[in-house]
Amino acid sequence: MITKRAAGLLLHITSLPSKYGIGDLGPDAYAFADFLSRAKQKYWQLLPINPFTFGENPYSPYNALSALAGNTILISPDNLYRDGLLTKSDLRDCPRFPDSRVDFPKTIAFKTKLLDAAYERFKTVRNKSAYQKFCRENAFWLDDYSLFISLCSRFEPRLWCDWPAEIRDRDKNTIKKLKIRLWDSIEREKFLQYIFFKQWFSLKSYCNRLGIGLIGDVPIYVAWDSADVWANPDIFKLDRSKRPRFISGVPPDYFSKTGQIWGNPVYDWNTLKQTRYDWWIKRIKHNLALFDIVRIDHFRGLVAFWQVPAGQKTAIKGKWIKGPSDNFFDTLFNRISPQSIIAEDLGYITEDVKKTIAKYNLAGMKVLQFAFDGNPRNTHLPFNHTRNCVVYTGTHDNNTSAGWFNTEIDPRRKQRLCEYLGYKPNPKKVHWDLIRLALVSAANLSILPLQDILGLDEKARMNHPGQYKNNWLWRLRPNHLTRQISKNLANLTVLYGRV
Repeated sequence: MITKRAAGLLLHITSLPSKYGIGDLGPDAYAFADFLSRAKQKYWQLLPINPFTFGENPYSPYNALSALAGNTILISPDNLYRDGLLTKSDLRDCPRFPDSRVDFPKTIAFKTKLLDAAYERFKTVRNKSAYQKFCRENAFWLDDYSLFISLCSRFEPRLWCDWPAEIRDRDKNTIKKLKIRLWDSIEREKFLQYIFFKQWFSLKSYCNRLGIGLIGDVPIYVAWDSADVWANPDIFKLDRSKRPRFISGVPPDYFSKTGQIWGNPVYDWNTLKQTRYDWWIKRIKHNLALFDIVRIDHFRGLVAFWQVPAGQKTAIKGKWIKGPSDNFFDTLFNRISPQSIIAEDLGYITEDVKKTIAKYNLAGMKVLQFAFDGNPRNTHLPFNHTRNCVVYTGTHDNNTSAGWFNTEIDPRRKQRLCEYLGYKPNPKKVHWDLIRLALVSAANLSILPLQDILGLDEKARMNHPGQYKNNWLWRLRPNHLTRQISKNLANLTVLYGRV
């Protein structure tokens, strides 16, 4: 349960300014933490920080190569230079990158060269005790992940289910020989993870010293082409060739006549139950070391999930399967506090999901862009908000507030918003009207996308659900966060009692 009124901002690391083509864990991340502090914000919410895949939905933080590894493209070259792992000559030939968008291919190519150079220099370091300690403490996922990535490089472009059977099925003697043969490649991956988490915990410590908590995001599913599925095939519903028998999705609804197919393998919860949910418990505890609070994306899938037979073109022939629900949560909350969890309960939520959230006193979510449909019982309407919830103007899946009001909202909803406000808002300042509604809400925690603080239009949208192109690209321009903006936000935050 969230017990104190507070406010925070939503901004992913990739959206930060940086001269290296993508936001990273370097100086601009610390500068943003300073901005949060000046603006009286107590939380910084981020999207998943795991390494993304390059398949059907490339660069999506919700489609990761690992549920536990860090995305090494977020490593700061400036911090590597500070630590003596890069030289000025390494950084001298930095290409020109766009300020407001991420050019992923160009950025990845350049940063890969830098990371290779840092690894070669690390080999000459004599005292590696901190690195060795990191490897020991994280061996439960790091060993499999580093081998998996090394094998991916070797067998590219083949998927792991098409690798030689003895590697696909993890024959013990074969795996032992591979660890010797691929030693240098494996060490490189372990080194990069060590550097990522070293930089991450340094940033987290800085934020916490400023009184800022970090909110992370845990997608319920993992990518099929991931180290998690290769290393733990028994906890997923796979066939003998290690391909999914069923895939995840959501059923047909108001937004889609054929539903949505996400493509992730679904869990074999019976097997997980026999292990006392060991993989899931480790995953949540790992994330709670990285963040102060975690949001579980698609929370309802832990109560019941839509399962579609593999090979189907649409989600129509799927069916609801009962999830682990109380048995899982009883086990989980024996190990962690329910206060550290936010349940993403958006979309079609059934009574059994509502009862589960209420039973464990979990904080749910309210989104103002969903509020004005004319239903007085709509839980997203501000007068229906409870204290134990998180209110957003919009999420990473929504349009910006300015874009929503000016290009997306239908006339009836726009009229209801005007009636609720008591006046017709100025289209150029409507984002502040929605920000005020969020801050004045009874919800104890208010999270605002940074794009709304800046009043940006639909061009600054982060993600279009169901669309696999032109997502995850938006970046904050350098020097866009002025003292006046932080002062305005701080004044409103104080006014509405969120300090």
